Amino acid sequence: MDRFGKLVKVVRERGGNGPGGGRPWCLPLADRVLLVAVYYRTNLTMRQLAPLFGISSATVCRVIQRLGPLPALGPATRPAADVDRLWIVDGTLIPVRDRKVAASSRNYRFSANVQVIIDADTRLVMASARPAPGNKADAHVWRESDRPAAAAGTTVIADGAYLGTGLIVPHRRRAGRPLLRGQEEDNAEHQRVRARVEHTFARMKNWKVLRDCRQRGDGLHHAVQAVATMHNLTLTG
Repeated sequence: MDRFGKLVKVVRERGGNGPGGGRPWCLPLADRVLLVAVYYRTNLTMRQLAPLFGISSATVCRVIQRLGPLPALGPATRPAADVDRLWIVDGTLIPVRDRKVAASSRNYRFSANVQVIIDADTRLVMASARPAPGNKADAHVWRESDRPAAAAGTTVIADGAYLGTGLIVPHRRRAGRPLLRGQEEDNAEHQRVRARVEHTFARMKNWKVLRDCRQRGDGLHHAVQAVATMHNLTLTG
């Protein structure tokens, strides 16, 4: 309940309870925030959610469209100058119905590539890039996004797909040139630390909207941002 109260506070401070024109909402703000959270968690349709809250499916749609963008992830907190922070970046494919923001990808579905940066120590989501078509390589999506600027001055590690981006990636094995023992040990430690971002993706995809997003336009971006906020609230209490 404390975490839910913090979520309601975030939405209220961002204008979720402000005048929107027309008739007043038939649900109080807390119920509307709960509706959005239930939608992201269960990925139920509007018709399935409507009887749960005693409203029409059209009202459910309006609530999600109005409040969906508000729990967005805030700007990443810059590390203190005397503290060495480590961030991890990786991309994941999320199935999307809107083919304007998706493309047929290696999982044989129309998906979008979503890049997420986490803090290696706290495992909080620091930032996420706007979704890109799923047939684009991680390195290409990273270069085209604004995330490199957000991560400037911070040590960032990634997997081998980000070769040539300036990030810290594992040593690459070349034909006829086996890795040295020290390089293999570096790769093992790199993989151990980088696994934390995979664990974060697994937790975020417990919110079923990230398993099959039916939202169009910026709907997936808003869903990722909101899920990241709720993920962070879960970790920080």
